[in-house]
Amino acid sequence: MQLLQLITGAKNEKNKKKDKSDASEKWKKKDIRDYNDVDIERLYEQWEEADDDELEEDELPEWKKEPPKMDLSKLDPSDPEGFIKMSKKGRTLMMFATVSGNPSEAETEKISMLWHSSLFNAHIETQRYVVGSNRVLFMLTDGAKAWEIRDFLVKQDRCEEVSIEGQTYPGAGATKTGKEDSKNTKTKSKTTKKNEEL
Repeated sequence: MQLLQLITGAKNEKNKKKDKSDASEKWKKKDIRDYNDVDIERLYEQWEEADDDELEEDELPEWKKEPPKMDLSKLDPSDPEGFIKMSKKGRTLMMFATVSGNPSEAETEKISMLWHSSLFNAHIETQRYVVGSNRVLFMLTDGAKAWEIRDFLVKQDRCEEVSIEGQTYPGAGATKTGKEDSKNTKTKSKTTKKNEEL
């Protein structure tokens, strides 16, 4: 009885394998114009399996690359920014900049293009995307340069703030706006006092 079950089980396994090989042969015999997404993916997987050449380290996607080695002996415990800078070296990083005032999207595009050109002239490569009427996204391939870019951006007259890794840094545009607001508040309070006296 058990021998019969073993033989039957073996035949079933053989039939399953044959069915699978028949199915795999069917898609291979299809006309390439009739391939669907599953067939294309299957073809790509077979191609990758047969590929003996390993990709170079710089050709690998970021999630497959080895993270850069950090020398913790050079790390200053009183400088947490230095640690973040070291950990982002060679990694993609996104940072945001806000244009001060109440600019239109076209004005934000123009101002951020000037910033982007200045960074490019300083041999710092970034990708720039305007994501709002006053907000710009800078994408960096080497995250360690983000703080160098931040130092440049916060000095710009029209930069209200720069945000990196959840940390916000006020720009030169924020202080001007703050001074103008405080001047307006003082002027309004003086006007109100004069009106009360009258």
